[in-house]
Amino acid sequence: MSSIRERNKELILRAASEEFADKGFAATKTSDIAAKAGVPKPNVYYYFKSKENLYREVLESIIEPILAASTPFNVDGDPQAVLSAYIRAKIRISRDLPFASKVFASEIMHGAPHLGASQVEQLNAQAHHNIQCIERWIERGAIATINAQHLMFSIWAATQTYADFDWQIAVVTGKARLDDSDYEAAAQTIIRMVLKGCEPDR
Repeated sequence: MSSIRERNKELILRAASEEFADKGFAATKTSDIAAKAGVPKPNVYYYFKSKENLYREVLESIIEPILAASTPFNVDGDPQAVLSAYIRAKIRISRDLPFASKVFASEIMHGAPHLGASQVEQLNAQAHHNIQCIERWIERGAIATINAQHLMFSIWAATQTYADFDWQIAVVTGKARLDDSDYEAAAQTIIRMVLKGCEPDR
């Protein structure tokens, strides 16, 4: 029974991610989510109680990997290894959770009205931790003297664009869907640009 429950929840969550990403929270109907998931509409309420709860679950599904992506960051770590691992983790999120990423981006652009205070605090603490690590690397001469905040913003923009602007990428590349080699090329390109830009000044 538990496996059926988990399967249904996963189907609903995936369908909700696509619907919320395509239509936004207000315009999305639970009936459309149920139809896309292939389950009766009452199942949506049985598992998630309300559309608001389901939306928050979609946000939670992307927040956890976003927080986990920063695991490599530590003051004593090698900047090249840490930044490379972080960029690869962020690219994986765009590849594996593209719809949830779009929902998260829309939520942020609208002032994060559905994010809980604890989630905002976690995301903010993570960002400040990463920035402090970069600033310490700068202090010890391990990387160039750059603005740590804007370095993080640039990495976010470069990696998240593969989910949030997939239509534009599809038009330019002529591919309806990127494959693993495309994501690997993206990771390598971003890593090269970031590491070259962070090389210590001589």
